[in-house]
Amino acid sequence: MDILFKNITAVTMDVQTPVLHNVNVGVTGRKITYITDAKTTAPPAIRLIDGTNKVLMPGMYNNHSHAAMAMFRGYANDRTLEDWLFNYIFPAESKWTPDLICTAANLAIAEMISSGTIAFTDMYSLMDTVAEVIHDTGVMVNISNGIITFDEDYEYINDHVYAQTQRAMDKFHNKGDGRIKVDASIHGVYTSHTKAWAQVLEFAHKHKLGMHVHLSETKTEHANCIEKFGMTPAQIFNKHDVFNLPTTAAHAVWVTDEDIAILAEKGVTVAHCPISNMKLASGMAPVQKMISAGINVTIGTDGVASNNSHDLFEELKLASILQKYAANDPTALPAFETMQMATVNGAKAQGRNHESGMIKEGYDADMLLVDFNNPRQTVCYDPILNLAYSTGGRDVEMTICRGKVLYEKGEFTTIDIEKTLHEARKAKEIFLN
Repeated sequence: MDILFKNITAVTMDVQTPVLHNVNVGVTGRKITYITDAKTTAPPAIRLIDGTNKVLMPGMYNNHSHAAMAMFRGYANDRTLEDWLFNYIFPAESKWTPDLICTAANLAIAEMISSGTIAFTDMYSLMDTVAEVIHDTGVMVNISNGIITFDEDYEYINDHVYAQTQRAMDKFHNKGDGRIKVDASIHGVYTSHTKAWAQVLEFAHKHKLGMHVHLSETKTEHANCIEKFGMTPAQIFNKHDVFNLPTTAAHAVWVTDEDIAILAEKGVTVAHCPISNMKLASGMAPVQKMISAGINVTIGTDGVASNNSHDLFEELKLASILQKYAANDPTALPAFETMQMATVNGAKAQGRNHESGMIKEGYDADMLLVDFNNPRQTVCYDPILNLAYSTGGRDVEMTICRGKVLYEKGEFTTIDIEKTLHEARKAKEIFLN
C-alpha cells in the first residue's frame, strides 16, 4: 500500500454510506484499495497520514471553465456580458500565443488543485497547447474549443478550432488511461449558425466525441434566439441534433419548462455557474426544477474573468443558498445534493462515474484531505454540512488525482509555482497594451 489515511472521517458521497467515521483508507497505485474500521490492524503502507480532525472527500469536478482566462482575472469587470465579451475579452484574446496560454493554464490549474479541483471541463482557445499543460500537471480534463463564426461560407476543416481539435486528439485523446478527453464544442447559438453546427456534429459523431455548449446564459441571448428562430436556444439546438451527442450545457439560466423537458429527455448535463451568473447579473438557473426533472446538474466556475475564482467551495455554498432563497424554502437543494453536483455528478458528466466521484474501494484515488482543525470547522456536527457551507479552498491540505499527490500544504509537485507566478506577472503587461 502506498498511502494509508488512519483514523479519518471519510465523506464518501455514496448514498448508502455517505459518511464513515474513524476509518482507515488505503491507496495503492491509482486506486482506493482499502477501507476499514480504524480499530482494525491495517497492512503496512509506505506513507501513513494521521486523519485526526481531518476529512477525506472525493476530488471535485469543475464542469464549465475557460481555464486560461485566469490571465484576465479582474479585467474589464462590472459590465454586461455582451459588452464585456465583444468589446473587451474577444479583443484581448486575439493576443494569445502558445507561451502565454501555457502560463495562463498553469496558473489556473495551480489555483484549482490547491482549492480541491481534480478535473475540469474546459472550452477555450489553443486547446491543444492547454492539453499539453494538463498532461504535465496530472489533473483530468474534457477539453474543447467552441466554434465562433458569422461567415455563411464557413468550412470547419479550415477553422483553427478544427486543427487544434485534431492535434489534441492525435496526441492526447484517451491517453494516460483516459485522463484527457477531447470534446467538440459549439460556443453558443448567438456566436455561430446552423450550417457550422452540422459540420461540427458530423466530425464529433465520426470520432465519438462529446459536446460542450453555452446555453441560455442571458435574457438577451434567449430572447434574440426566439426572435430569430421562433425557438429557444435549447429547442433550436435540439432541432439540429446537437443533443444527440453526450452534451454539457453551461449556464441554462433562462431555460423554460419545455427546455428542461428536452434536456432531461436527451440526457444533457447542465453545468451551473452561480457566481458568474450573479456577477454578470445574468440571472439564476432553475436548478431545483432541473434536478427534479432528472437532469444531471453539475457545478462550474466559468472563466475567472467573470467569477474571479476557481474555488468550487464558493460555488457550492452559493448554489445551495440561491435555491433556498428563490424557493423561500430552506430545505431546497440540501448540502448533500450540492456536494453531489461537484463530485458524483461531475464524474458522470465526464464519463468517469464508474471510477471516480466517490471514496469507494476499486475507485480511483481522486481525493482531497481537508483540514478541520481550525476555527471555521470547529465544532463539527455533520462534515457534509461543514463542507458545503463552511469550507473554502484554503482548507484543502492535500489534493490527490489518480493516486498521485499533486498538492500538499502549499507545495505543488507537478507545477513550478514560482516560475508560473513570475511569468504571469510579466504576461499581464502584454494584455494591458
